[in-house]
Amino acid sequence: LSWNEAPLPAVFPPFKINDSEGHPSSSHQTLKGTSKWATSLENLLEDPEGVKRFREFLKKEFSEENVLFWLACEEFKKTQGKKQMQEKAKEIYMTFLSSKASSQVNVEGQSRLNETILETPHPLMFQKLQDQIFSLMKYDSYSRFLKSDIFLNHKKSEEQEENSPEAQTAAKRASRIYNT
Repeated sequence: LSWNEAPLPAVFPPFKINDSEGHPSSSHQTLKGTSKWATSLENLLEDPEGVKRFREFLKKEFSEENVLFWLACEEFKKTQGKKQMQEKAKEIYMTFLSSKASSQVNVEGQSRLNETILETPHPLMFQKLQDQIFSLMKYDSYSRFLKSDIFLNHKKSEEQEENSPEAQTAAKRASRIYNT
């Protein structure tokens, strides 16, 4: 077995421990929230709260359509059935790609796109354009987002929450339970 095929060791006991809000708690902290968002754009886009904050930031930069297009393409890939796929493809085209689009994204080769592509939709039909938008966000907006007040203020409030007496006592309780 190579290192990435080896089974993971059982780290957690077989029973679940939940915090005061009913979420599973663990003494093995994994990156979450702003710490996770700061590691990669992929991690940011996997977290609904991260997406919300990133959208808020992009709205101020007048480029929210980029993340909306990216999210629409992700959703499109999961679409089942030709009819639904045609409907969603048309919606994406009319919203983001058409010359009359309300939230037009700026992608290479856009002038060559026309509605004929909508007749034979397939899950990856927007992949190349989605990749362009992802790169644009990753190498442009994302780094500015990490320096923005939106990100920094959220990070600060997260840290204050973690350092609150309630959070510390919950962590101590979990620690006592795991170490018995």
